[in-house]
Amino acid sequence: MVDAMFLGIAVLTIVSAIAALEMRSLIYGGIALMGTLGGIAGFFILLDSPFVALFQIAVYVGSIAVLILFTIMLVKKELIFHKKEDSRRRYAGIGLMLTIMISMGALIFDSGISSITTDEPAVDYRLIGEDFLTYYWPALIAMALVLSGAITGAMVLARRQDDVKDEQRTD
Repeated sequence: MVDAMFLGIAVLTIVSAIAALEMRSLIYGGIALMGTLGGIAGFFILLDSPFVALFQIAVYVGSIAVLILFTIMLVKKELIFHKKEDSRRRYAGIGLMLTIMISMGALIFDSGISSITTDEPAVDYRLIGEDFLTYYWPALIAMALVLSGAITGAMVLARRQDDVKDEQRTD
């Protein structure tokens, strides 16, 4: 059962990540990004970590993705896109990405982080998550409702602005 849920969440996360990259409309790409971040929260739920999952939803899906969508909606499309087709830039970007990934991997492997020991007792994150969900769930629900209302209002305002522009063009 867990394997099927993992595969379902993995497919949802990967498909929405690809959609976030490939959508022509930035609004739909931002919504697909929210789906990707929600899929990552699903992985945390499968790992039996509800605190981290709710934190992922509240901070990344709720705040960061809404901020990105507001930015997309408020900035004019002409100011964002100046498409330049240059294959050298693509290969330079891929090379830079590979260089950074290899150097960061070498830095992590050579850091000796796996040999660090401590005398402190292990932290029980499950208890932290239970306390968080026991005492602060009303605040989480209220925050989710406020952020949902904000994103819905932003979409309505953005759509209304597009309709007004279309009406002005026909007159």
